[in-house]
Amino acid sequence: MHFESPKITIALDGFAACGKSTLARDLCSALNYSFIDTGAMYRAVTYCILQMGLDLDADQHWGGILQSLPLEWRVADGLFRIGLDREDIEDKIRSMAVSARVSEVAAISAVRTFLVHQQQMLGRSGGVVLDGRDIGTVVFPDAELKIFVTADTEVRVQRRYQELKTKGVSIEIGEVRHNLEHRDHIDSTREDSPLQAAPDALWLDTSRLDRERQLQIALTVARTLLDKKGMKPSHSSVVP
Repeated sequence: MHFESPKITIALDGFAACGKSTLARDLCSALNYSFIDTGAMYRAVTYCILQMGLDLDADQHWGGILQSLPLEWRVADGLFRIGLDREDIEDKIRSMAVSARVSEVAAISAVRTFLVHQQQMLGRSGGVVLDGRDIGTVVFPDAELKIFVTADTEVRVQRRYQELKTKGVSIEIGEVRHNLEHRDHIDSTREDSPLQAAPDALWLDTSRLDRERQLQIALTVARTLLDKKGMKPSHSSVVP
């Protein structure tokens, strides 16, 4: 007789450059789960809006615009990929031009409503890890495991700066700092679904944790929940 392994939904929230996406991918690899990069979805919409030359400050019929975008989301071989007219645009949505405007686009209620629905459809069967800003509070408030990932601002600046330099992007560290501070402000103060930790989220400060230690902590909690399916974490912080 075959018994299917239990599946849970894991929600990772937090500011940019805290290591959410890396942790999400590592968890998916360890648990054989699917990764849904919700931040990339907002970046894809931002890329399209910039390509169309739309004014974010002007009144737009966002519902019609969003429905007309030829975007597609898929998970293949454990990787979350985004296509536009069947073209993979993963590299294009990571540009600084997109980074500079993505938080403004993500603050538009119609955009959030549109993408939250897409995210819920993608993750409705469980066995997924999602990272973003409102996963544990709005997208999947009933997720079995919610982790709020944080890190010191200067640590985040250095991480993003090194990431961009590795990709060959010519940029000053001051520009990186300004971009992160700008995004932090918009993400935290927007009216619709501001960035905040869910009341039952575990806090994980990655400032002084390497990649392996971050995964070890998150995986330990996840496997405990899988062993005792249905139980909720009984504490609100994770201390390495």
